[in-house]
Amino acid sequence: MSFPGLTNGPQGEPNPLTEASQFNSFTDSPSNFDVFEWHPAYTSCQRYFLDHAQHDAAVQAVAALINICLPFQWTTNPVTSASGNTPHGTGPGGYSLPWPRQGPVGSSRGPPINFVSLVPYLRRLVITGFDKEGVLHGFFGDDWRKGIGPVQECERRNYLFAAKSVGWAKVKSQYDMSPHETVPFMKPLQDVQLAEIEGAEKTWSQWLAMEDWMVGPRAPEEMDEGSRSTSR
Repeated sequence: MSFPGLTNGPQGEPNPLTEASQFNSFTDSPSNFDVFEWHPAYTSCQRYFLDHAQHDAAVQAVAALINICLPFQWTTNPVTSASGNTPHGTGPGGYSLPWPRQGPVGSSRGPPINFVSLVPYLRRLVITGFDKEGVLHGFFGDDWRKGIGPVQECERRNYLFAAKSVGWAKVKSQYDMSPHETVPFMKPLQDVQLAEIEGAEKTWSQWLAMEDWMVGPRAPEEMDEGSRSTSR
């Protein structure tokens, strides 16, 4: 995938934006992840979530059960649609949250839309065992596999890492949000495949190596060879 003006940097050097558009670390999948192909699908998921899903009774029921406010339910600066009232930097009840962020984000599939991060909702679905195909489709629409799927893989791995790192109470505190949106319950990761566990183990080993500064020229030989093979 190429873009005019993004192919090369100054003096013919590779442009970091183009180089960063394809990498394996986001999903650890065999094929390269292309951020420029992924982003339109993600914004499609944002638009569906804001315009349709949050107003659906089934989505509202799930959100109530897992105790997370939908954007139109925020008491401060509610967001009722993708192109409706623009959100600001506070969430329900005026509590400061890491989302939504002020200002619209451009989309190649339509006019600029309000930026509301889907990650907090995906994280809550993962830890409560609701990150199933039907639920993800209901929340994020037809493009969920391409737009949300890579993020789901990362968040599932993050949940495994959190469980391996600290105890239950500390894990729960990492997923609690405002005082009114604490995690009501947590479930062990659902529908886990062997390949997912093995991928997490490999990435965890890489993390442990970094803790000992075993990176770059000091990386273990098998990890260094693996990183070179995936970058080809």
